[in-house]
Amino acid sequence: MTHGKAVLDELSPLHRALRRAVPDVYAGFGELHRAAFADGALDVRSKELIALAIGVVEGCDGCIASHAQAAARAGATRQEAAEAIGVTFLMHGGPATIHGPRAYDAFCEFAPEDEPAPTTP
Repeated sequence: MTHGKAVLDELSPLHRALRRAVPDVYAGFGELHRAAFADGALDVRSKELIALAIGVVEGCDGCIASHAQAAARAGATRQEAAEAIGVTFLMHGGPATIHGPRAYDAFCEFAPEDEPAPTTP
């Protein structure tokens, strides 16, 4: 089972249908998204890693897939994703140990193939 591309593929037509029904709501959400991810004191990569971690805590597979892809596109490394996900274990406990590995799997689907996997000490 994949936790990245397959989830996005499943949600895409559902989003399109709902967007046609409530276009103003989607437009408003799009503006909020652009404002939240604009460069500032935190770069986009850091913000996407935060969003990925929040997706883990919320148990939101669509959020995980979307922000895993965006974090990879923003240049986050596998190690950075793993560490961001690791913080969720501390802050959210057991449920994060279920969604965390799913998030890491999703991130790895979008990360460059030639990037080495994190090493264990």
